[in-house]
Amino acid sequence: MPAPVVGISCYLEPAQWGAWHLPAVLVPEWYVDMVRAAGALAVLLPPDDDARALDRLDGLVLAGGADLDARRYGEQPHATADDPRTTRDESELALYRRARELGMPVLGICRGLQVMAVAHGGSLIQNLPDVPGTGVHRERPGEFVDHAATFAEGSLAASLLGAGPVTVNSSHHQSVASPGDLTVSGWAADDTIEACEDPAVDFCLGVQWHPEHPDRRAPDLPMVSGFVAAAERFRRP
Repeated sequence: MPAPVVGISCYLEPAQWGAWHLPAVLVPEWYVDMVRAAGALAVLLPPDDDARALDRLDGLVLAGGADLDARRYGEQPHATADDPRTTRDESELALYRRARELGMPVLGICRGLQVMAVAHGGSLIQNLPDVPGTGVHRERPGEFVDHAATFAEGSLAASLLGAGPVTVNSSHHQSVASPGDLTVSGWAADDTIEACEDPAVDFCLGVQWHPEHPDRRAPDLPMVSGFVAAAERFRRP
């Protein structure tokens, strides 16, 4: 049986290579390696408001990246927020909604979890350091910190990773405030939301940490393999 084919949402950012410095569709290779290590093939999905490419795929990974525009959930952007990536916001919201229409497995990573929450009517904490009692989830951009997370008994997250506490890695200054009609299934020690899911479907899980990082490849392989197994089930109902 051929391997399932998983789409990974992409960035649209200025990039430089050779003599060129142009807007580019890209994603860190870590995401592709993560999907391959779990036994799937990877296809990159450029930002596009037409989500019909998903109709030919078996699963969707919503990648991490810049902050979602706060106006998507009815707020004004915080002073610390990244410049809006309007095209990417529109694309990933459309991809996620199409995946849900199809019943396709979804794994959201960092920003991907936040896209999921907003798509379900939720909202975000725009700057975690403003919240009293919050631990360190990013010391500086481009670096990761480790911290503990626990997962709700009986949740998909716990079935894949154990109830915990387990060590996860973070590099974010925003997080889910309200999950909308998703179910919160994971928390950091400071109560920052680390995982949300939809228990009514086979596999719809978003996590705030970064399983694509090479250091997370082994500890998070059960979760990514569970996603790939769901993609296999999806392609042969």
